[in-house]
Amino acid sequence: MSVSKAYLKQVNGLTFVGKTDSNHWVTIDGPEDFFGSDAAIRPKELLLLSLAGCTASDVVAILQKKRVKVDNFEMNVTAEMTETHPKVYSKIDLEFVVYGKDIKEKDVERAIQLSEEVYCGVTAMLKSAVKITTSYRIVKPEE
Repeated sequence: MSVSKAYLKQVNGLTFVGKTDSNHWVTIDGPEDFFGSDAAIRPKELLLLSLAGCTASDVVAILQKKRVKVDNFEMNVTAEMTETHPKVYSKIDLEFVVYGKDIKEKDVERAIQLSEEVYCGVTAMLKSAVKITTSYRIVKPEE
């Protein structure tokens, strides 16, 4: 079993900097009306980006391995949050947007499925706590 470590240090109020084993720093902050400086991403927002980044990395890598020529790739993430504390995401929708000429639906569907069911550790950790749905669009260049 491997062990991961993270380090977090307070800068001021709710402004923190942290790094993990990759040794890259990230800044986290809170809103001004709750002792923060409103100068960086919120922790829960970072969670959404973690989910998107994890599954996007899988999907793009799988498509590359299948030799699918992707011109561009984007994701849109929409999350619903509960009204009462602790405010948590109750539903997260992931939309994959794949740009390219000869992209087949079955290739995109399979890449998303493999990410969801096999490869994305962030999805694996979150799916028992929050409903995660996926959709995709293939955008072909104008001819």
